[in-house]
Amino acid sequence: MARELISIRDLAVAVDESEILHGVNLDMGPGETHVIMGPNGAGKSTLANALMGHPGYRVTGGRVTFGESDLLAMSVSERARGGLFMSFQNPIEVPGVSLESFIRTALEQRTGEKQRVWTFRKEMKKVLDALQMDESYAERDLNVGFSGGEKKKAEILQMLLLKPSLAILDETDSGLDVDAVRTVSRGVEEFQKDKNASLLIITHNAAILSSLHVDAVHILVNGRIVRDGGPELIADVEKEGFAKYEGLGHE
Repeated sequence: MARELISIRDLAVAVDESEILHGVNLDMGPGETHVIMGPNGAGKSTLANALMGHPGYRVTGGRVTFGESDLLAMSVSERARGGLFMSFQNPIEVPGVSLESFIRTALEQRTGEKQRVWTFRKEMKKVLDALQMDESYAERDLNVGFSGGEKKKAEILQMLLLKPSLAILDETDSGLDVDAVRTVSRGVEEFQKDKNASLLIITHNAAILSSLHVDAVHILVNGRIVRDGGPELIADVEKEGFAKYEGLGHE
């Protein structure tokens, strides 16, 4: 059996004085796609932010191993350079930094190698075309004036160019229209072609999952994973909602 890419054991996380996650356990192998589903307020984004090292989320217990490293002992930049990536629900605007410059600099940090401008632009154009984004986006300030859908596409663009070993997509489909969801899904499918790259998709909506291969689904309720299973859980949630799981999230 392949060694886990990430192993989460008894993870507890607090925001201010309130504990949000209460002992989360999760293992993912290389090349796997896992989905975390749950109602609003279940702790899905808390898990994502804690894994990325957001200072507003305080780990109060448990451990996380990423590859052979203690993830919780790593700085945010070390996690990113080590191959951890997160697509945010609400990507921030960065005036004065073009989308192209941002991604090229991030890729240089990720790989430790200087990127040839012509080679990078050629690769970027291929991904822009796949996401149905005009080449002019590369010259625009990062997310400045972008619509919600454009911001999400820009996040997927970053993921495809940076080639992380584990990408966390936090409600990437939130606020997108049907066409934008299809475009983002195609980008995620492209990422899945790398058999060494893993995906952790966090959502409460199954729309983005319809065309994706999914290895495992985890239902998160009240800060606890209350059910693990396969893709059949997605259909169950679509049919029944989360009400049947609510009582399982309490001690």
